This record gives sequence, C-alpha cells and structure tokens, in this order.
Amino acid sequence: MALDGIVMANLAAEMKNRLEGGKIAKIAQPEKDELLFTIKNQKNTWRLLISASASLPLVYFTESNKQSPLTAPNFCMLLRKHIGNGRILKISQPGLERILCLEIEHLDELGDKRVKKLIIEIMGKHSNIIFCNEEDMILDSIKHISAQVSSVREVLPGRTYFIPQTTEKRDPLTITQEEFIKTIGTTPAPIQKALYLKLTGFSPIMGHELCHLASIDGDHSANELSEMEMIHLYRTFSHLMEDIRQEKFSPNIIYRQDEPVEFSALPMTCYEGDGYEAVSFTSISSLLESYYASKNTITRIRQKSVDLRKIVQTALERNYKKFDLQEKQLKDTEKKDKYKVYGELLNTYGYELSGGEKKFTCLNYYTNEEITIPLDDQLSAKENAQKFFDKYNKLKRTFEAVTEQIKETRQEIDHLESVSAALDIALKEEDLVQIKEELMEYGYVKHRRAGDKKPKVTSKPFHYISSDGFHIYVGKNNYQNEELTFKVATGNDWWFHAKGIPGSHVIVKSEGKDLPDRVYEEAGALAAYYSKGRDSDKVEVDYIQKKQIKKVTGAAPGFVIYHTNYSMVAEPKLYLEEIQ
Repeated sequence: MALDGIVMANLAAEMKNRLEGGKIAKIAQPEKDELLFTIKNQKNTWRLLISASASLPLVYFTESNKQSPLTAPNFCMLLRKHIGNGRILKISQPGLERILCLEIEHLDELGDKRVKKLIIEIMGKHSNIIFCNEEDMILDSIKHISAQVSSVREVLPGRTYFIPQTTEKRDPLTITQEEFIKTIGTTPAPIQKALYLKLTGFSPIMGHELCHLASIDGDHSANELSEMEMIHLYRTFSHLMEDIRQEKFSPNIIYRQDEPVEFSALPMTCYEGDGYEAVSFTSISSLLESYYASKNTITRIRQKSVDLRKIVQTALERNYKKFDLQEKQLKDTEKKDKYKVYGELLNTYGYELSGGEKKFTCLNYYTNEEITIPLDDQLSAKENAQKFFDKYNKLKRTFEAVTEQIKETRQEIDHLESVSAALDIALKEEDLVQIKEELMEYGYVKHRRAGDKKPKVTSKPFHYISSDGFHIYVGKNNYQNEELTFKVATGNDWWFHAKGIPGSHVIVKSEGKDLPDRVYEEAGALAAYYSKGRDSDKVEVDYIQKKQIKKVTGAAPGFVIYHTNYSMVAEPKLYLEEIQ
C-alpha cells in the first residue's frame, strides 16, 4: 500500500507534536532523492527521513543515521544556506492531500526574520521535495520537472508553486452530506472505487474499509445505491473523518502468515479473520519503518533469487510441455492391441480371402462379436497380417519407451517443483546457497570454474519447540530435508509432509515418548505452512514414524516413499516462535 492522505494526516500530527518549535540542527542528502533532517526540540533530538524516490517515497522518523556523500549536492547546500539553524513554525497538510508543508523561520543575510516553506509531495513516481519562499515561488526542488516532462505543472526555480488538480476531487474533511451524495452517488463506478476516485487522500483499501464498515457491497455501482444507503454511507464516512480531525489514529500492520500485507493509520476491520492478524504501533513512523523493513527483506531475497527462479521456471515449463507431448504419444499407442487382433484374425480366417478386398468382416473370438478389418487390396491376407503386426510392435516399443520417459519427466517436474517450493521458503541469502548447489549438481546451473571455491553453507533448518517441549525441525530445501529425515531423525521420531504437493520435511524428536495431540497439530501446521499449499485454508498432511520412511533409489535428495501413514487436515499457520 502506498501512503494515502489518511496516513499522511497521521504523519502530520506526529510531526506537529515532535517538531513544531524545534530547531534544524543538521541537513543531509544521503541519496539524490532523499533528505535527512536532524531537529532538536525540548531536549529531544529527532531524525526525519524524507524520500522522494519514485519506487518508495516515504516520510518518517528514524533512529538510524545514513552515510552522506563527501560533497553535498546543490539542493542540500541551498537548504543549509537558507534554513540551517531555522525554527519550524508550523506543519500542515492541505485537506487530505498527500502533501506536507513545513513553514520554517530563519534569519536572512541582514539578520531579518524570513519564512520559507519546504513542501513534501508523496505521490508515487511524481513525488518531490520543493523549497519555496513566503510567496510560494519555487526556489529549488530535489527533482526538476520541465514542461517537456509534465504538461500539468512545471517544478522549476522561479515558477509559482501550486497543487496540481488533474482530476476533480473533493476534500473529505469539508464535504457536506449533500455534496457527498451528489459527488459519489452519481458515479457509475463501483462504490469502493468511486470513493477514491472522487475524494482526495482516499486509497482503494480505505474505500473497501468504508464499505465494510457501512455493510455495503463495494462492488455495486455507486449510482445504484438508494438514498437511505447513501445517507448511511455518509454517516459512516463522517465518523471516520471525525477521528482524523481529532487525530484519533491507530497505526497498525495487517500480517498474513508473518508477511505484512497492508498498513493503515486507522483500524482495518475488513481484514478480520481469514488468517489475518493486526499488530498495533504507538507511532506511524515506527510502523512505516517496520513495514518497509519487512517488505524490503522479502523483496531483496526475491531479487537475489530471481535468476534461480527463472532457471527453475524455464525448466518447469519445458518439462510441462514435454510431459503433455509424451502423454499424447502414449495415448496414440492405445490402438496397438487392435492391430495385434487384426493380425491374429487375418492369420486365422485369411484363407477365406481371394485377394483384392479392401475390407474383411469376421468373428472376433476375443469378444465374440463381428469385426471389420480394413485391408490393403494390393497385399495378400498374410502380408496384411504382417503389416498389422509391424504396427503393433512399433507402437509397443513406443509405449514402453514413452512410459519410461513419462516416469523420468514426472520425476524431473516433481524435483523442480520441490526446488521452487524451497525458493518460496528462503528468507535469507544463505538459504539460496544450497538451492544453487542442487541446481548445479543436476545440470540446471553451470558448474563453477576450476579453482573457484565452493561457498560455505551456513543455512540451517528451521527449529521450533512445541508447546509441550518437543523439538521440531523443518527443512528449507531438499538437501536439508534429506539430512533431517535420514540423519537427524531416528526410528521413533515422527515425520510430517504435505500430502501430494511439494513441501518441507518436518521432524518431531520424540525422545522415545508418546506425543500429545497438540504436538501433532503444531507439526502438521508447520508442514502445511512450509509447502505449496501455504495460501490454502486447509492442507492435508501425511505423518508417520521415521522408521517407515524409505529413500527412493536414484531419486533427487529429499524424495521418499512410505505406505502405512496417517493423515490429518491442518491449517497452514505458524503457531510457534522460531528458535534462533
């Protein structure tokens, strides 16, 4: 989720509380589109990070410091000249726009007091940091926008600053009931879409949340709502706006399976249940720092694994096509037995033919029914029979060869899908080392050059302790699955795996004791979570004692066979905390 106007209102309130009256002690520009202010106020020192990055624009307080270039960029030097040691008079947000304005008082060259404005626009790829004088004339900006780049507004020194009005949107904080009904209720778009199309600062998720609070189907067209429904929607909307006016914010992140999926400055009731969990924060800044740190970790590992994913996906697609072709070839061999019967019947009844016939009808003694056999009129009965036997033998050889090929292709697909599942599980760069080694061993990745050092393997299986004190281990890849099942586990330990889909081996060390029911549930949930069924509501999980598990001869690591297993249905969820 991008920062919407409501999150910006929360930020504005937090910044007012911490910064108004404060003195700017330091200005740095660690990146070309990023500023870091150090502000002292009432014995507190605050670091405010402002990023106008097109990919991740942000504003939040941070405790981290960043390395700045030895030579400060021109924009940074200009800010230091004008507002270094300046005092922050006021912080405001126009309406619910994704804009913050800092009014800063400073002394000019003659010692007279002057006021400058630092305007922060958080608008996706159009984000900017703009420095203006009291009359809203632009002195400079972190990004220069010429008429060639934007026909809507130039952002250049000497131009007058204004908020771009690319669409007719209303201010949610001032809109009346009559205006709301007229603006929203005449829109043919779905109601949740109409809200963010017609109101500033509203994001799609807030449109969805408002409809949920009002118990209105957000997919219904706005112009189809009755007058009473529109009035009810406005009243629900008014309560939301009143919370914003009174700065009653509740910063929270919505998690699903430990992965952050959404954040908001207000409670998100539309995410209640269905495996979602809300975690509250006392500060919107700490929320943003936590959310994007988690997102960055996930994004970074996915970027690091993108080459491996591409290799695996390409190999999978190739094998899927090969498998489909082989199944078609196998289907074509189904008629082989028909040719064998034709040949045998011709050898039995062929004496009745005089030559030159194009077909022959006789009794099929296998089914006790009449059958018509097509013939080559240029060949004798014996020659026609031999022709059918040749076709039968050719298709028989094809059947045997293709059956073996299908088995090999299916094994290769299973192996690649297991590697794909391991890539989904990988959380750190070291988790990718063993996966790359496996792909190298099986010829999907080029072998390292002679003399290149083999990378050190530091990745270890996940380790949990059940609520009843039993140690549980989860493999992150096929090598770890193999090691857990055949080296770590002993005969009476329990083994869990998602049924029929790629996933991790989960081992519960029993220590010779009987496992309580709760341990089975917790281990089953782990097996479901660390599988391709992670996003399903329920996953069937097989479990069995390790002594019943056998390795498949010649198969890739981690592939096993078992027979007398038990099965359970588990919710893919992490009930336990990982032991680091």
